[in-house]
Amino acid sequence: MPSSKPLMTQSSGPTPSSVESALRTLETESGGINALAAALRGPLGETFARAVDLIRQARGRVIVTGLGKSGHMARKIAATLASTGTPAFFVHAAEAGHGDLGMITTDDVIMALSWSGEQPEMKILVNYSARFAIPMIAVTSNPESSLAQAADIVIELPKAREACPHNLAPTTSTLMQAAIGDAIAIALLEGRGFTALEFAHFHPGGKLGAMLKFVRDYMRTGAEIPVKPVGTKMSDAVMEMSAKGLGCVCIVNDAGEAVGIITDGDLRRHMRPDLLTVSVDDIMTQQPKSVPPSMLATEMIEVLNARKITTLVVTEADKVVGIVHLHDLLRAGVA
Repeated sequence: MPSSKPLMTQSSGPTPSSVESALRTLETESGGINALAAALRGPLGETFARAVDLIRQARGRVIVTGLGKSGHMARKIAATLASTGTPAFFVHAAEAGHGDLGMITTDDVIMALSWSGEQPEMKILVNYSARFAIPMIAVTSNPESSLAQAADIVIELPKAREACPHNLAPTTSTLMQAAIGDAIAIALLEGRGFTALEFAHFHPGGKLGAMLKFVRDYMRTGAEIPVKPVGTKMSDAVMEMSAKGLGCVCIVNDAGEAVGIITDGDLRRHMRPDLLTVSVDDIMTQQPKSVPPSMLATEMIEVLNARKITTLVVTEADKVVGIVHLHDLLRAGVA
């Protein structure tokens, strides 16, 4: 039976109010990010650099703290720092006075987020920092606040209007906090030369983990490789292609080196009455693109996309050791 629900159609009428609201929100928040970028090009840049150096030189970890929406941003920043090679974790400012201060050592650096810089709950952390000479970085919009006055370094965020029409709900402000946290994390990452291989150690799961595996983890090997020697008749090559189901066959010389590849596309381009009787040498694409088994999967995807191909020959010491097909990568959630 046909559905009784109305079909969704594109409207050529006026923009819905919800979309207009969304656009206003994005424009307001982008204004905050632009103001932050402008500040970094000015005096804030030197302060930012000092904060990054302080964290880089610390023997311990970065303790990121905050309350309310700033607390949520602090938790996110701590996770980003940790995943990019800077040991960090989140301590809730209100829980600090109930035993969580024991998580903080004199080797650590505290990064405290507070838009106003005047939350009473932050006072316990401020006092603890002063008592044990633990460096503190304040991320706030109020350089005159009690938090800023107690901090060693103050990253002053520009005062920007919230996207909320009442200028109340933390929106632009929390986006700016997240952005400055990302900027610190990436500056530290780049400063220490943190590599994709190191990143893989912290991301073994999910799509990121899949992309940070190696070609050898996805390639087909041994009898699964569709391969035929030079001089083979096309009839045999087509049978090999059909048997292995990858839509291609790799052509190798006597030394086992890849000298060509024949794909479904090659068959279509060379379709003629005597196709099955000629040699693969006449049909193959010479010098097929190959990758080593030690290449990261994310780099392999870039090669496939750049060349607009679906298959890569895997070679080691010039010998064919495997083959990778885009369909295998899709099934693994890499592509």
